[in-house]
Amino acid sequence: MRAPLGPYRSFFAARFRMLLQYRGAAFGGMVTQLVFGLILVMVYEAFYRSSSAAQPMSLEQVRSYVWLGQAMLALLPWNVEGELRAMIRTGGVAYELLRPLRLYPLWYARTLASRLAPTLLRAVPILVLAFAFFGLRLPPSPAAALAYLAATAGAVALGAALTVVFTVSLLWTVSGEGITQLGTALVVILSGMAVPIPLFPDAIRPLVEFLPFRGLVDIPFRLYVGNLPPSAVLPLLGHQLAWTAVLVALGALLLRRGLRRLEIQGG
Repeated sequence: MRAPLGPYRSFFAARFRMLLQYRGAAFGGMVTQLVFGLILVMVYEAFYRSSSAAQPMSLEQVRSYVWLGQAMLALLPWNVEGELRAMIRTGGVAYELLRPLRLYPLWYARTLASRLAPTLLRAVPILVLAFAFFGLRLPPSPAAALAYLAATAGAVALGAALTVVFTVSLLWTVSGEGITQLGTALVVILSGMAVPIPLFPDAIRPLVEFLPFRGLVDIPFRLYVGNLPPSAVLPLLGHQLAWTAVLVALGALLLRRGLRRLEIQGG
C-alpha cells in the first residue's frame, strides 16, 4: 500500500520554512548574481556590437534572458545537497530508511524545498532591480507570461528529478565531488545558462535541444522573452514532462538497486 502524499507535503513545507531563515546567504548570493549578471550583459553587448551578422536572438532578448538566469540560478540542479551527501557518506542515511515513508518521494520533496526556498529569497529582489535599472523587460504578451509560468513549473519538476538522480549516484561513489562537478558542467553548458541555445553551432543544436537540460533554462526563458511563441508551449511542456518521467523512473530504479547493495557499518 502506497503512503499518502500528506507526509511528503508536510516534510516539504517544514524544510521550505527552515530554508527561508537563511537570509544572509540569500543576500550574499543576490549580490554575487547581480555582479555576474552585469558582466554577462556587458560581454553580450560587446559581442553584438562587434558582429554584423544576423543573430537568432536580439540583444534586448538576450539581456532579459541573462537576468532571468541570474534570478533563477538556485533552481538549477547544479549540485547535490551537502547534507544528503554527508548522510550517504557517513551512513546517516540509515535514519532516512527508518522513516515510515518511501525514500524516493521523500528525497524528491526535500529537493523541491531546497530549490524553491533559496530561489524565492533571491529572485524577487534581483528581478525588481534588473527591471528597474538593468534592462529586464516584461514578457511581450500575457500569453507569453502564462507560457513562461507553465514552463517554469515544468523546469522545477525536471530539475528536482535530475538532482535526485545525481544524489542517488552517490550510493556508488566514495566522494560526491566528481558527480557535483560533472553535473554542474552539464547543466550550465547544455541548459543554455552559459550561452543561449540559439547561439550554439548548427551542428550540435539538434542534440542539445533533444536532451533534458534544455527544459531547465532554454524553454522557459525563451518563452518569456518572446523568442519562442506561446503557441509552442504544449509540445515544449511535453518535452519537459517526458524527460521528468524518464528521470523519475531512472532515479527510483537506481535507488532500489543501490539500497540492495548498501552496507552501513558501525552503530
